[in-house]
Amino acid sequence: MSGLIDKSEESLMAEQKKSEDLLHNILPANIIRDLKESGKTIPKKHKNITILFTDFEGFTQLVASISAITLVNELNDIFGRFDEIMEETEVEKIETIGDAYMAACGLEKEMTNHAANCIRAAQMMLSYLEERNKSHEIMWRMRVGVHSGTVVAGVVGKKKFAYDLFGDTINTASRIESAGEVGKINISSSTYELIKNDFTCLSRGKIYAKGKGELEMYFVK
Repeated sequence: MSGLIDKSEESLMAEQKKSEDLLHNILPANIIRDLKESGKTIPKKHKNITILFTDFEGFTQLVASISAITLVNELNDIFGRFDEIMEETEVEKIETIGDAYMAACGLEKEMTNHAANCIRAAQMMLSYLEERNKSHEIMWRMRVGVHSGTVVAGVVGKKKFAYDLFGDTINTASRIESAGEVGKINISSSTYELIKNDFTCLSRGKIYAKGKGELEMYFVK
């Protein structure tokens, strides 16, 4: 009987660990802690973070030209590597929407190198795609936008929790990405001020961004 109880406890602990690991793949550690302790989480304002946004050029045309299964397999392969890059550079993946990939740095803990981490992550993402395209039939061409500022982070919904970021910084980061060029890292003036001593950048002057007007932008060389 004792042996059966021990095996049952081991099985329960193994299942609990699986659940814990799954939660950590969906929600940040501090959010999980809040939910465990109080059953809820309070939205938190982060004043100094950096957002990384990516998008593939020609995605609509690509969707129409290949099977759905092939598309999903391709994105799963690419985003899987992107996820690894985020871990390697201490950047946190937030979500994917279709072919768009959004990540942020500086949410879990305060850090001064959040902008530099996002730039390094972006460089690794572009390098990976460049190498991947050499041996794959489907060519993926990606734009990257990076912007730094303030966001509010929190969990929305009562079922199927979704961790998300809110604020004008998100909108601006998306516009910075849209105004970029394939294979290049386009950054805002706020990000430039944080990384100008660590990376060589090329000023693009003021570029029009939909809904934002003219914004100062730079390419990271």
